[in-house]
Amino acid sequence: MATRSIVVRPGTPRDIATVDQLMTAAFDPRYGEAWTRGQCLGVLSMPGVRLTIAEVDDQPAGFALVRTVLDEAELLLLAVAPGYRRSGIGTALMRGVVAAAEDAGVAAIHLEVRAGNEAIRLYTAHGFTQVGERRGYYRGRSGQLHDAHSYRRDLKAL
Repeated sequence: MATRSIVVRPGTPRDIATVDQLMTAAFDPRYGEAWTRGQCLGVLSMPGVRLTIAEVDDQPAGFALVRTVLDEAELLLLAVAPGYRRSGIGTALMRGVVAAAEDAGVAAIHLEVRAGNEAIRLYTAHGFTQVGERRGYYRGRSGQLHDAHSYRRDLKAL
């Protein structure tokens, strides 16, 4: 079996269709986690926001959206297309997020994820620990509420 190479590149607002496509494929609408195109474009226009796109054989496979303010960063969104899960895409994106944060002198990265989301394994494997919980934070399509867990990874001594 041939090894496929993962290319991770900086994204721009011109990649919004790719981001939208990946979110539609990756985020189950039952949980209400996906952002709208307008929300993504609005965040991309803010200072300190970085979009990263992962591709395999020139096909979009995942993305990460991070906002950095002073010495803290927040992983706003991370998505991997279902057909590429467990193939190193999430790890490549997380390594990029952490490396960019370290290069920027960030002290800590924060993220929030729905309780029970499979991505929690990825985050804990990359040194994130749970620091909080928001009850009923996500509202799914059916109106059902889902808890959110807050995670943090310290990058340097505070």
